[in-house]
Amino acid sequence: MGLGASMKETTLHHYRDPFVELLAEDAEIDLLGVIIMGSADDTPTKILASNRTAQLLCSLKADGAILSCNGFGNNHVDYANLINEVGKNKLPFVAMSVCDAENFVVTNNYLTEVLPFYKSNQGKETGILAQNTVTKEDAQKAIARLRLKMRHS
Repeated sequence: MGLGASMKETTLHHYRDPFVELLAEDAEIDLLGVIIMGSADDTPTKILASNRTAQLLCSLKADGAILSCNGFGNNHVDYANLINEVGKNKLPFVAMSVCDAENFVVTNNYLTEVLPFYKSNQGKETGILAQNTVTKEDAQKAIARLRLKMRHS
């Protein structure tokens, strides 16, 4: 399932990404970087990409991570695997998705940490450009949760 208009992140959103803006000015958290991972068409490549991304996070010796996915359906195959691999490595994380984990096409033991950021009450595509992207409030909630998890690890 592809991204509809309400889930598309515009160039303006990329330049003013709420996670990057908030983390860049956060005195407690050192922003190491942003990893952008595409979603391959075939499952073996999806798994390889998500495994490598988890390995990269571990090799950076990150104290925590915010994982975000802005797609539905097949995009959740590699995303759920990434969450699983990060969780197995005991790296504190918060996961963001356009929907609840119960709507994923796959499951694992680490999906309890998914925070949905979809804004439509009906859970349907609204057709309004960028209506269902991460807001500053979504990012604040995720960062606060990550901060707590990092303190407890």
